[in-house]
Amino acid sequence: MQAPLSGVRILDLSAVVSGPMATGILADQGADVIKVETQGGDLTRRVGPIQGDMTSLFATINRGKRSIVLDLKQPEARAILRELAEQADVLVENFRPGAMQRLGFGYEQVKAWNPRIVYLSITGFGQSGPYSGYRVYDPVIQAVSGFADAHPDFDTQEPRLLQTLMCDKITALTAAQAITAALHGRQTSGEGCRIELSMLDAGLSFLWPEALYNHSFLDNPPAPVPEFGARQKLWRCKDGWFAMIAPQDEEFAGICRVFGKPELLQDPRFANMMLRRDHIDAWRAVLEPIAAEQLVRPFVERLAAEGVPVGHVNFKADLADDPQIRHNESLMASNYPGLGRIRAPRAAARFNQQPADPDRLAPHLGEHTRSILAELGRSQEAIDALFAAAVVR
Repeated sequence: MQAPLSGVRILDLSAVVSGPMATGILADQGADVIKVETQGGDLTRRVGPIQGDMTSLFATINRGKRSIVLDLKQPEARAILRELAEQADVLVENFRPGAMQRLGFGYEQVKAWNPRIVYLSITGFGQSGPYSGYRVYDPVIQAVSGFADAHPDFDTQEPRLLQTLMCDKITALTAAQAITAALHGRQTSGEGCRIELSMLDAGLSFLWPEALYNHSFLDNPPAPVPEFGARQKLWRCKDGWFAMIAPQDEEFAGICRVFGKPELLQDPRFANMMLRRDHIDAWRAVLEPIAAEQLVRPFVERLAAEGVPVGHVNFKADLADDPQIRHNESLMASNYPGLGRIRAPRAAARFNQQPADPDRLAPHLGEHTRSILAELGRSQEAIDALFAAAVVR
């Protein structure tokens, strides 16, 4: 099967995570992604465990791309970038507002050369507004979007940052979907478009449905209800932990059977989902000592057999050995010459059950500079001159 985005060329001027992860998803789906880097390379080449110019973070979100290094302070480099933009279907950038215009590659400028371009700009807070000039990384957006308050410390209720790049990755997923929507629209209209996406808007949109449900009704608001998930906790066994939730009556009945506490079904405090929510501490107090005497894996299996939504806690070091992850072939190891194998998730979406390709590697810094310049028609002598002048690397 031909990959669904075969024939689509993406010019990736973004760095760090939000843009590169978005274009990485599209590269997994067949797009030819040309990653333009500075002389120092993308910051993620230096974040996390590193071998040479490759970190596992960089390798995971940039596989299947080609890398060219351009010194965009030099006119010759900007001329090369213009040629690439003229041939691209999509341009992705996450510079601070106004930077691309100053560079000579704002949307209107690129559109004049290439009317069919889909031009995606990612910013932290937006192209304008009181925070638009702020320098932004993921924790900043977690704070402003409400994520930190929505995931407080369980004991103190103080706002807390998540230990992942949540808002970067949400923005990446939103960006990838928006690009494919714009490409589909272009098939009908024949015209490209500009897409503006802020990390703040992506994070807020993702967070809102259940985390802000007490703040949605504006006219005659109903009484507030407990914050979603605020009282949910893991269950502890002798040798591990598991998660369990039972909003439906038959699921709660399954819990009572496995725990050997059928009398809870007759307790009026637990008669329906909302009552169980309001009295969660009471029924947990009965069940927690029982869970604490169990071995987690067989106990989880018994609960699952009774129709209870349940899953054991996988610690990070054990994920690769989880039987479902192994069955799904969710992880793959790619062999990087001179570096060894790097393990990463395969593309989550599979098309016609096509197997993942572990040989699609992330590029070394400037690895494809020469071949990309040759595609643009530069002679070997001209390419050597560009390297000598440090226009490219």
